[in-house]
Amino acid sequence: MLTNRLARVVDRARFLELQAPSDATSASLRVLARRAHYINIAIALCAVSALLVSLVVMTLFASAFISVNLSLVIALLFVLAMICLTASFGVFLLEVRLSVAALQFGVSPRARP
Repeated sequence: MLTNRLARVVDRARFLELQAPSDATSASLRVLARRAHYINIAIALCAVSALLVSLVVMTLFASAFISVNLSLVIALLFVLAMICLTASFGVFLLEVRLSVAALQFGVSPRARP
C-alpha cells in the first residue's frame, strides 16, 4: 500500500515537472516532495518493524535450543517492533492528512491558483 502511494506521488511529480513552470506547479511539487518524504519514512519504519519481528521469532527458536534465558531480549525486540510499527502508522496518517489537505474538489486543473 505504501509503495503504491509512493509510486503515485512520483508519477504525479514527473507529470508536473513536464508542465510549464508556475507558482502552482512549484507549490504542488513541494507538497509532493513532503508526501514522498513521509511515505519513505513510513516504509523504512515498517521494514525495521518486520526485521525486529523476524529477530523475535529467531530468538524464540534459539531460546528453545540453548539454555540461556532470552525473555528480556525477546520482550525488548517485540516492544521495539511495536514502536516502529506504531510510528509507521503515525507517519502514514500525516501523509494521508497532507494528501487530503492538498486536494481541491470542484476546481478544474486549468483554474487552480
